[in-house]
Amino acid sequence: MVATQSRMRYASLSIFLHWAMLLLITAVYSCILLRENFPRGSDLREGLKMWHFMLGLSVLALVIIRIVARLLTAKPPIKPEPPAWQMLLAKVTHFALYAFMLAMPVLGWSILSAEGATIPFFGLELPALIGPSKALAEQIEEIHETIGSIGYYLIGLHALAALFHHYVVKDNTLRRMLPGKRSTR
Repeated sequence: MVATQSRMRYASLSIFLHWAMLLLITAVYSCILLRENFPRGSDLREGLKMWHFMLGLSVLALVIIRIVARLLTAKPPIKPEPPAWQMLLAKVTHFALYAFMLAMPVLGWSILSAEGATIPFFGLELPALIGPSKALAEQIEEIHETIGSIGYYLIGLHALAALFHHYVVKDNTLRRMLPGKRSTR
């Protein structure tokens, strides 16, 4: 049986969510890094921090949709099929990426909650997850920053693996997730 074009690629929704998540995570990282260029207490620094919070919470909403889409849509096969150890490494990396995308916004939300701050979300104020505690806020913030640093490596590993499969192995790993109507040979 010959696989159809749609069965050789991820569903359009999954492709959209994948690349939207990349843009969103890039924006989250950019906001928190760019704020360092402005004086403490300045409107621009505070605005970038607020956008970091709101975009981070958007990551949480989007990753939940991604998980549901992943569970409800078929995963196209990699052709030719990689060795078992590569498939296992891919599963572990994907699990770590999803854990990262879930944990980071929840940790950020928890930091704001423990600081007793409002949790802004595009005009809404979300409820606190935990009660105020300066010491707990500092501990959670350390964890949040550490996982944020690990995130760079996870995302980099994911991108390098896709490029390795595309240019070295020459399989359809990357083409399955590219937007548009591309041949998956």
